[in-house]
Amino acid sequence: MRTEREDGKLRIRLEGRIDSENAERTLAEIRQALAENPGCEPVFDAGELTYLSSAGLRALLSIARNLGRKPAVVNVAPDVYEILEMTGFTELLDVKKKAREIRLDGCPVIARGAFGTVYRLDPDTIVKVYDPTYPTELIRKEQNHARQAFLRGIPTAISYDIVKVGESSGVVFEMIKAANFNDLIRENPDRTEELIRRYAELILQIHAVEMAPGVLPEAKANYLKYLNELRDILPEDVHARVRELIEKMPEDLHVVHGDLHVRNVMESADGPMLIDMDTLSTGDPVFDLAGLYVSYVLFDERDPQDSVDFFGCSAEVSRAVWEKTAAVYFDGVPEENRREAEKRIRLAANLRFLYFIAVMKIGRPELEQIRTEDAVPRIRELAGQTDALAIRDLIVKSE
Repeated sequence: MRTEREDGKLRIRLEGRIDSENAERTLAEIRQALAENPGCEPVFDAGELTYLSSAGLRALLSIARNLGRKPAVVNVAPDVYEILEMTGFTELLDVKKKAREIRLDGCPVIARGAFGTVYRLDPDTIVKVYDPTYPTELIRKEQNHARQAFLRGIPTAISYDIVKVGESSGVVFEMIKAANFNDLIRENPDRTEELIRRYAELILQIHAVEMAPGVLPEAKANYLKYLNELRDILPEDVHARVRELIEKMPEDLHVVHGDLHVRNVMESADGPMLIDMDTLSTGDPVFDLAGLYVSYVLFDERDPQDSVDFFGCSAEVSRAVWEKTAAVYFDGVPEENRREAEKRIRLAANLRFLYFIAVMKIGRPELEQIRTEDAVPRIRELAGQTDALAIRDLIVKSE
């Protein structure tokens, strides 16, 4: 057994076998290490632990009882994890399995996002590899979001493993013989109408699903965050007006994806399927549609090359995707309602766009100032033309 102190934590490295021959000695060593490091949070690193007998289990249980809480046990090998799970110790300890290590040599890229890249491992599976600095707890959050969405009937890839890829972490998903909608539209222009119709119908399906309170974060909170970060960029009266519109939005537990462009929708044998679930939340449809308007329209206005770089198509095609998607989404909605909904979508979109370019510094630096000068007066104008931001009440289909 070895110990290390770091950032207020005491990492206790368990090695080899812990059985009847050495469990009592190991327990004594752990207690001594805890006594010599008061105030440090113990973390048991089982990366080199190969076996744990009932005597070893009782030793860990004794430590947990003395601490009065679940100690963390990390990097647990599959064989040891099976022992902990079969004996119920995964309920008594905060257990994290050791990530399987994989290589991506020759694996094609099928999608790129803000925080990672999606690769195809084989005909049946894909892996989303996150940037090396992306926190593991957020990766587990995305995996849980995907699971919650799947359980509520949203077509999404089934996640079943967290892996290590060099210095990065990733999540493996089952995705049998799937291609993303972006590639399908580019490679099959004769199918554009059909593909966009199915894409828009998937969005409507997602927006019809409700979650229980507290299962997913609120999308509204993200927009309040955008607004807080833009305090020095938006005029005070505009800032106050937009905050008022966001804060008075009613609670809405329907699902929104948060980044629903065509590169995050896959065509599988079972139909369209979502990937990239880290932004999954609950809220009004305006948040998803605003995100699409940013991707397909606003980034292209001052830089038509943006669509070529991101979607592999012209700005004209990108704009057409937005228009055709909106046409299907709002099919049957009275024209007056649709015009009002589009106004609110543009308001939310310009706020999101301003945050992306001025705070996150996404896009060409030389365009930041002129894009800001585009967005700020639009936000002022649109915020003065509407008394609400939510659009769900406007999406009422005519008989």
